[in-house]
Formats: sequence, C-alpha cells, structure tokens
Amino acid sequence: MIVKNTLSSLWLKMPADVPARLDRVLAEAPEGRIFFRADDVAVPGRNMSRMLEVFRESAMPLCMAVVPAWLHDRRWREIRSEAGDSGQWCWHQHGWRHRSHQTRGKKGEFGDERSPEAKKTDLSRGKAKLQALMGKDFEPYFTPPWNRFDAETGAALKELGFRAVSRSAGELKKVPLPEGLPDLFINVDLHTRNEPTPEEGWDALLAELKAALATGRCGVMLHHQRANALAFDFLDLLLKKTAGHKHLQPAAFRDLVCP
Repeated sequence: MIVKNTLSSLWLKMPADVPARLDRVLAEAPEGRIFFRADDVAVPGRNMSRMLEVFRESAMPLCMAVVPAWLHDRRWREIRSEAGDSGQWCWHQHGWRHRSHQTRGKKGEFGDERSPEAKKTDLSRGKAKLQALMGKDFEPYFTPPWNRFDAETGAALKELGFRAVSRSAGELKKVPLPEGLPDLFINVDLHTRNEPTPEEGWDALLAELKAALATGRCGVMLHHQRANALAFDFLDLLLKKTAGHKHLQPAAFRDLVCP
C-alpha cells in the first residue's frame, strides 16, 4: 500500500482574511447541491478519526472511496465502529489496489495498457470484497484512482451494476460514459494542490470553490492523509458554513442519482 502524504503549501499558513473571503464566496453562491468525497479510505488512524469527527459534528454527508485490497475485517470493524451507524456516510469502491498500470502518460489503474478482462476482473473482485465485508453499508458507486479510466472500464462498470462514477470535472468530455451511468464529478480539490506558495494556494482554492458553486453542483475532494491541523480546521469551518447555508443542499451520491 502506497499513500502519499505530501502537504500542499496552503496548509502551511492561513491568512487572517480567509474566513471573510470564504463568507463572500458562499454569499454569492446560487441554489445548488454540495457533496464531499474522501479518497484512499481503508486504514484507521489519527487523520481518519479527525475527518470522521468534523463530519459528525456538522452532520454533513461524506462519500468515502474505499480501496478494496487495503481493507480487511479488522480495519473495517474499527472504522465502522468509529463512524457509527449513520446515513451520512456513503461507503463505495475506489479501484482495486490503487496501483498504476500505465507506463506512459498519466497514472491510471484502469487505463488503456491493460486488457478489458483484467480490468473487469479487478472491478468485480473489488466490489465482491467490499460487499462481503460491508454488507448493506456498501453502495455501488465507483471512484477511480487518479480520477480517470478508459472507455472499456466505463462499459464494465455498467455491466457490473454500478449506479454512478465520480471522476474529475472534464473527464466526461475525454471519456464518455455508457447511457445510464452518470458522472458525479468533483470540481474542488482541497489537498492535492501544487501551488508554490500559501498565498497562491488560497487564491486558487477560493477561486475554484467559487467557480464550482456557480455551476449549481459542487463536489469537493479530500485526501485525509495529506491534511494537517490547519487543513482540518479549515475543513471544519467549511462544513459548518455550508451546513447552514440557505442556498446549498448537502448531498451524498445517492441523492444525486435519479432512481
């Protein structure tokens, strides 16, 4: 298991005016939906506990993308016990092993350098493992590692009974999905950012959040392993402000998919 915990520059310092700037961004938001998706879930730990804590305190939904190969019964029992029996969680599948198989271009677990059979096998055994461990808590949604996959994978996901996928904004234009398989894409990234300075990071994050909210559906991606105390403080602030926002309706994946 390989998990990067590189800290983005903005979590080294938060300017004093950030809460006021966040208030202005939220004040301009039209009516819409907002959801949060946490990737690379499977291993209990301090950051996992803190993430669950801030979401419990705000009673906001969280869609957790679980890596099947990383999860086993003891880990699941510990995470599930800490999370509690709440409808605010959406436990779903995050690839199979979170391992890139691409030798060229961008990373991908389900890219064009694997056979259709190999990709479908990994999707199927990942789903079966999570169903066996989680039972009724598992929901058939799919988040691909690195937020991308190829067209063959989309077809396999539809055949395997997944109800929706969640990738990055813009992936739908690159790789269309089969009819009836919606893309609940994320358009805000909290933790895997590359701006060189905290000031540039905050400018970019708040601009990203403003643009996402303007579309009427804002999807926020979290990587709890890359969060420090400041990152969790901001997450707590963001959750509490959006939870009580008059124009924003919190959602889990199941709320965004037509029955």
